[in-house]
Amino acid sequence: MIILGIETSCDDTGIAVIKADQRGLKRTCLPTKQESMRISILEQAPYGINFDILSNIVSSQVKVHAKYGGVVPNLAAREHLRNIEPCLKQAIKESKINLKKVDLIAVTTGPGLIPSLLIGVNFAKALAYKWQIPIIGVNHLEGHIAAIWLSPNHKTSKFRVPNPNFFPAISLLVSGGHTQLILINDFGKYKIIGETRDDAAGECFDKIAKLLNLGYPGGPAIATEAAKLKTKSQKLKVTLPRPMIEQKNYDFSFSGLKTAVLYLIRDNKEKIKDEKFVQNLCAEAQQAIIDVLIEKTMRAAKEYKAKTIILSGGVAANKELRKQLTKATKKLNSKPQLLIPHLKFCTDNAAMIAVAGYLRYKFKRPNNTNWRTINADANLRLKNW
Repeated sequence: MIILGIETSCDDTGIAVIKADQRGLKRTCLPTKQESMRISILEQAPYGINFDILSNIVSSQVKVHAKYGGVVPNLAAREHLRNIEPCLKQAIKESKINLKKVDLIAVTTGPGLIPSLLIGVNFAKALAYKWQIPIIGVNHLEGHIAAIWLSPNHKTSKFRVPNPNFFPAISLLVSGGHTQLILINDFGKYKIIGETRDDAAGECFDKIAKLLNLGYPGGPAIATEAAKLKTKSQKLKVTLPRPMIEQKNYDFSFSGLKTAVLYLIRDNKEKIKDEKFVQNLCAEAQQAIIDVLIEKTMRAAKEYKAKTIILSGGVAANKELRKQLTKATKKLNSKPQLLIPHLKFCTDNAAMIAVAGYLRYKFKRPNNTNWRTINADANLRLKNW
């Protein structure tokens, strides 16, 4: 089955073509009597799936938004409108497929910036109408979770039927717009157990970087400065709060951390000219965010007896977060497996949308796959299939 994925939730225009093939994969495990009583992908897909990434085109708008220190919605929509057709042509050319062989269109319908979403959704609907093929809307967050099944360099990705040691899973989804802890009891069965009450972690990185004039996007800029710090100076030591880290819930809040940095800069006008002080500040800000994310995730993994921990979203590309989460996971007595997408699939891309769309189409078998039923929703929540 050939799936065309379309992603325009924020400032990256993504078009991908993937091939899903169930042939040739043996079942990874046999269900027990108890497991066979529940309806899940374990029973519905006895052979697993091959995902071949035939093309995965991403057109970035970083240069457009860099001078503003963040994404400007209307400018993003204009760039999507300019880039989406050339991206489609490039994706089709690179995949070496005939347009008539596309079986399904998967498009991000939310959450995201509504001007951006409308460009991708309307473009996808037009293609579905023209080609007279099914179209399915995909939650952008579900796409990030599905990115764990993608392999880099366009090699075949093996989606193995999850065995009993996969669920329940705890997903830490961290991006510029979202910071959530999600309990996954089966594919398509989600429960948000915690989320940010104000700024997302990625947004906090961006705003701190803007305060320090480090450029956009803020996450990589702060990580770069933090990595330059070889030894912490006691004279230039910086201490920042870890918001909500002690609270007995799984919610997050990063606006206070951003404000603390604002006041620190205001009260240290001479020190801020010292690059070592800036490096100390970046390292502390990055560590403050990581500490909160890991503490809440580990606590959730223990409470829900997670057999799998998933890290996804744009901030999942942060090397320190990846390294420290890996170390923290190994210390858990239950020894859950940790799954993190390859770096190239952490940020927004259409391949993850195509995979998520295929899985929903294959296992939910929705009746409404007509272009008329697809609409953009900027505030779309992650819901059960």
